[in-house]
Amino acid sequence: MPKKTIAQFNPSGLRVLIRCDFNVPVENGSITDDRRIREALPTIRSVIDRGGKAVCMSHLGRPEGAGFEAEHSLVPVAERLAKLLGKPVEFPSHDPTDAYAARAVTAMTNGSVLLLDNLRFAKGEKQGDAGFAATLAALGDAYVNDAFGTAHRQDASMYALPLAMAGKPRLAGLLLEKELRFLGEALRSPAKPFVVVLGGAKVSDKAPVIENLLPKAEHILVGGAMAYTFLRALGRKVGASRIEDALLPAARKILEQAAKLKAQLHLPQDHVCSTQFAEMGGHIDVCGEDIKDGYMGLDIGPKTQAAYAQVIAKARTIVWNGPMGVFEWMPFKVGTQMVAQAIARATQAGAVSIVGGGDSAAAVETFGLAEQVSHVSTGGGASLEMLAGRPFKSVELLDNA
Repeated sequence: MPKKTIAQFNPSGLRVLIRCDFNVPVENGSITDDRRIREALPTIRSVIDRGGKAVCMSHLGRPEGAGFEAEHSLVPVAERLAKLLGKPVEFPSHDPTDAYAARAVTAMTNGSVLLLDNLRFAKGEKQGDAGFAATLAALGDAYVNDAFGTAHRQDASMYALPLAMAGKPRLAGLLLEKELRFLGEALRSPAKPFVVVLGGAKVSDKAPVIENLLPKAEHILVGGAMAYTFLRALGRKVGASRIEDALLPAARKILEQAAKLKAQLHLPQDHVCSTQFAEMGGHIDVCGEDIKDGYMGLDIGPKTQAAYAQVIAKARTIVWNGPMGVFEWMPFKVGTQMVAQAIARATQAGAVSIVGGGDSAAAVETFGLAEQVSHVSTGGGASLEMLAGRPFKSVELLDNA
């Protein structure tokens, strides 16, 4: 069911609690990638440009929940947000629910912005505590969920808070609406051929996605370390490559399921290998279908790169989640780069392309291709959950359109 968005609501004069996803990388007090902050701007502007009061909140990192931790404070986020908005962002306290924060929210004027500090400084956030949520609920006249990256979690600000605000407007932010629209339409009625590209380290992360999408997709292209569990399940030699032994039965089941369906499950035909899991130092070679003893696969090989690019070129809908290899290291980045470039070319030719968050989003940013795909998701784990067909309870609580 489509959800009512902030664009369909008049926020004038009202305190609007906006759950953002400002979980950005911070090194030595500086933000190294502000994409998640930039993606939240349309929702925040929608509130303040129409005379509302934007009370923003988020988590950052994994603090213990025992109070303020300087390295996890949202101070750098407040500074970057103010710069991007071109106006002050009030930052009242390091405790998101103390009296200082409450008084600052009460004193807000129309069109102003305030950011509470890290919600996870309070133990109640991760515990989904109703009391903590009630304290937050008292600060707002309306609630907006714009945090797709944590939409699959039942943290207090995602689930208990909208429950506590029953009877008040509970809305989808513009980023959340966009994420649900792109991923939802890709899963409901994808233009054919529908090609799914899956990589990354763990079969355990991607097995539910494969099982859900096998009946819907024409092609599933597998790369990354997860490919070696499938290849071992087929009886191939994978050398010292990473294997999830406990997932071998699940891999065999998926291979059997794929054989019965029209979808083709593609596995690497060759590999860029090394004798060490390191950027430099090991002996690097290209292995064929079987990987030599003492070598580990760290990227898909040139034959696989060409084959995958050929399949992607014919696609009308593409979903990509997970790199093809250790793309952060120069000798093992080519497979991921070739796939990213093939997806960009297919998009230019009219395909709809959706890049899952996390490493895939980092890869298209690294290769300068983020603007050449249809949509780059802000949520790695959330996009995986959605691709696996699992409902989001935090979204179900929002008002229907």
